[in-house]
Amino acid sequence: MYDIIIRGGTCLLPHPSNNGMIEQQADIGITNGRITKIREKIFDTAPCMIDATGLHVLPGVIDSQVHFREPGLTHKEDLETGTKAAVLGGVTSIFEMPNTNPATTTVQHFHDKLNLAKNRAHANYAFFVGAGHDNVNILQNLEILPHCSGIKIFMGSSTGTLLVEDDETLENILNQGHRRVIVHSEDEMRLRERRHIAVDMADVHYHPVWRDVETAVSSTNRLLKLARKTGRKIHVLHVSTAEEMDILQNSKDIATVEVLPQHLTLYAPDCYDRLGTYAQQNPPIREKRHMDRLWKALQDGTVDVIGSDHAPHTREEKDRPYPASPSGVPGVQTLVPIMLNHVNEGRLSLQKFVELVTENPCRVFNVKNKGRLREGFDADVTIVDMKKQMTIDNSMIASRCGWTPFHGMQVTGWVTHTVVSGKLAMAHGEIVEAHSGTPVNFEGTL
Repeated sequence: MYDIIIRGGTCLLPHPSNNGMIEQQADIGITNGRITKIREKIFDTAPCMIDATGLHVLPGVIDSQVHFREPGLTHKEDLETGTKAAVLGGVTSIFEMPNTNPATTTVQHFHDKLNLAKNRAHANYAFFVGAGHDNVNILQNLEILPHCSGIKIFMGSSTGTLLVEDDETLENILNQGHRRVIVHSEDEMRLRERRHIAVDMADVHYHPVWRDVETAVSSTNRLLKLARKTGRKIHVLHVSTAEEMDILQNSKDIATVEVLPQHLTLYAPDCYDRLGTYAQQNPPIREKRHMDRLWKALQDGTVDVIGSDHAPHTREEKDRPYPASPSGVPGVQTLVPIMLNHVNEGRLSLQKFVELVTENPCRVFNVKNKGRLREGFDADVTIVDMKKQMTIDNSMIASRCGWTPFHGMQVTGWVTHTVVSGKLAMAHGEIVEAHSGTPVNFEGTL
């Protein structure tokens, strides 16, 4: 009757009378890729029995911002290695970014990515389409393609046709289509004006000086003004400044907000003292006052989503002298343990963390049939041991880059099992059933 039964775990289930969650000991039966029964006890057996006694059973974690580099940059990562890192870290679904080579800006390039992922992805997958100067008029058609997670705009930190630095093009893009648009918000003109700081100082400690607070704030203010003018809802990625959170706190009618584990865990100058260019990313990791404000925003409801912005580069690339070193760090495999450690240290509740990586991404992106442990929903499940202590090590990292900025960090809270589309993809750090991922479906697409 069942393919998998998860037995005896503390499940985070939908609250019967509100939109929250409750912890309840229950068994979960899975059949044909769906959750088919949740009961206090299921007395049947199944070919796969998972003993979750003493463990917490969560809805499958969604990482809604990853860069898996395929096609064109597969010396850093590809869809197979990136999704392997995902399921080893308890992530059951990923939404992948369009800045590959070629960029994902046409129907053909989008379908090419779907074909590359088919039968190779360990996690479920969807892809963003990149907005640029040369595809504005077809964006409303691209955003409704099956398995498209939406449209991505780079206001800064991109190249070629994916860079949208001017308000006229940005407004034109926001007028095309209806789904929520995701945005990397940094002011490209200010970055160009101030690049001499990075070049002249040649020191990664000046990365947040070059890409200063005003670079982020001015961009986000421009973005919000145009979003209101066009009536287009936006999702502001990897917000890194206290000042932006003050603005976004009063913009919830039009804007949802993402933060990263890196910006919640690392701060300048300490991270640059210890990690050098291995802490370099865009927007930058900033001083502790910004980290503290991000935590306040997370706790007061300003923040909607936590994503990893997994963006790997090789050691050889990262070892180049700043600013020739590329920005970006891996993170899909460490998102869950880093945040579980924050839960255990009392910075947020387990329920709040789960909302930020399950229910809320589904709400923001209109994901079908995921985000909750509910009968009839897709059988994506993340099982964690909240008491297990581990030390994160570079040798654990399945990403092709083979390193993490969290190397040597001891955490409490660890993923034990990952169930993807009704199949046991990972158990106790080992891949069990490879390439279990299937495409993610969205409301409002074909």
